[in-house]
Amino acid sequence: MMDNILNQIFVLTVLMVVGIILRKKNVITDEVSKGMTNILMGVALPCLIISSFNIKFTKDMARNSINMIIYSTIVHMMLLAVSSLLFLKMEDKEKSIFKFCMIFSNCGFVGYPIAQALYGDIGVFYTSIFTIPQNIFVWSYGVMLFSGERGLKSIKNSFKNPPVIAVLLGCLIFIFSIPIPKPVLSTLKSVGNMTTPVAMFIIGAMLADSKVKEILSDKKVYLASFMRLIVAPALTVAVLILIKADKEMINICTILISMPAAILLGIFAEKYDGDKKAASSAVFMTTVLSLITIPLVIAALNAVL
Repeated sequence: MMDNILNQIFVLTVLMVVGIILRKKNVITDEVSKGMTNILMGVALPCLIISSFNIKFTKDMARNSINMIIYSTIVHMMLLAVSSLLFLKMEDKEKSIFKFCMIFSNCGFVGYPIAQALYGDIGVFYTSIFTIPQNIFVWSYGVMLFSGERGLKSIKNSFKNPPVIAVLLGCLIFIFSIPIPKPVLSTLKSVGNMTTPVAMFIIGAMLADSKVKEILSDKKVYLASFMRLIVAPALTVAVLILIKADKEMINICTILISMPAAILLGIFAEKYDGDKKAASSAVFMTTVLSLITIPLVIAALNAVL
């Protein structure tokens, strides 16, 4: 299994490097990057999600899906509580960056490709379920961290996002065993397979714009990375073992939590006049370091469980 993990990390790294080169060569311009993001979030990822739900309905799968929602909720609430205590004395702008970074992982751009590589369609299926509570927390508590606003409007808006809609449609297909015609399923899978390369190109292009020397000289970004990539997965394992979660569920939840900081961190900081430099630095550093820490986390899981 470890060979498969390392091979997949290598593939993702190469695709990311290609994205960096394309950005440096001005092939991926700002406009192209925006268009690729729209294709990823509006077309490729929803197709991947819907196709992953084309599996036979069983009581075990239904039970595991409910458990995944419960585990995801517990994990995010735990990370929310721990981060609130750890960063209590920080200034508001800095606190919002550190808390968001620790709580929310990049399931969309990195989590889906990794889950698909390790577990196939089942991995994508469970990742889709895992992101339901995460999306609710991101668009409620996550927005509140930067805007200071409370309310249901941002949560309602989250259900308008194509990936979330795809999850809801997928649930209907799964629960009611709705057959997807072969030509349609083949199309969904073909388009969905674009998710990994497009996502890595986008991340590569983002990293190409980062000022590496400034980021490396910022000591606090290492703390943020440590909390996101090491502490958050360790706490996740501990909590899920404590509540006696299934081994496969522990593995998938922990791997998804071990992803780098969510790209929305930079977007929210930009939109709500937060610390944009610190946000982009956290996304950059956690993304780069995750290429090392993700295999280590998976190796640790194999040793512990």
